[in-house]
Amino acid sequence: MMIASSIVHQTVVINGVRLHLVTAGDLNAPLVLLLHGFPEYWGGWRYQIDPLIQAGYRVIIPDQRGYHLSDKPRELHEYTIAKLIGDVEGLITWAGTEQAIVIGHDWGALVAWWLALLKPERVRKLAILNVPHPYVFAKTAKTDLRQMLKSWYALFFQIPNLPEWMISLGRAQFFANTLKMTANPDTFSDADIEAYRQVWLQPDAIRSMLMWYRAYAQLPPKFPKDKRIKVPVRMIWGVKDIALIEELAQPSIDLCDQGELFKLQDATHWVQHDQPEQVNQLLLEFLAR
Repeated sequence: MMIASSIVHQTVVINGVRLHLVTAGDLNAPLVLLLHGFPEYWGGWRYQIDPLIQAGYRVIIPDQRGYHLSDKPRELHEYTIAKLIGDVEGLITWAGTEQAIVIGHDWGALVAWWLALLKPERVRKLAILNVPHPYVFAKTAKTDLRQMLKSWYALFFQIPNLPEWMISLGRAQFFANTLKMTANPDTFSDADIEAYRQVWLQPDAIRSMLMWYRAYAQLPPKFPKDKRIKVPVRMIWGVKDIALIEELAQPSIDLCDQGELFKLQDATHWVQHDQPEQVNQLLLEFLAR
């Protein structure tokens, strides 16, 4: 699937950092913010751009702070959840609106959950791909041995300097292997991997991406007393995710006042890459209501 030729690349200052954005669609159309995860960039949503703008939406996709062409602050506190949701709020304001439809995958989904939890007035609808409600994950990661074992890499990333060195070897071969091993066999082509290498090998990018893990562990956000999500939520879950157990999904929806869960049996953690047509259909159906 080709990316729309009408996309615009621009850099804006949001929440004190320069963020590289890809934008597309009618400026007066309903706003959809697409938030990528680790270790991706705006191109992680390449299969979703055309269907969204053709359906009548305005799309904004940032390289989130620390990634690709956006700023890469050095201080740990620059990667707290407060900073990350501040970036999203700033983008919504920059776009000239009060609310956005927010769609997130991986870390982008975690930021989206927290935004809906703490700033629900900024979220019109929430679509989540393969990440549980943060409270559900926090509880499960402490009590379920399977999830503890699957989250080994998050602990490894807490070590200073060593992960950066190991990941950078062989032009970030660690990340390349991770994508190839955790997705379906034909999901990421050699050309895709080479495009990702250009993202990973930006100066300071590997360190900055790891800062997301370190800040969340070392400067954790505090859960509000009310942990329910009030905005409409659709969760799409690739069942073959090797990093997150399937049992995280339904309890996450149980914490949503208006929540729906759709499981794709043959998709992995990289669900929007593995099965873009099915994901797009589920997203567009949800947004059109």
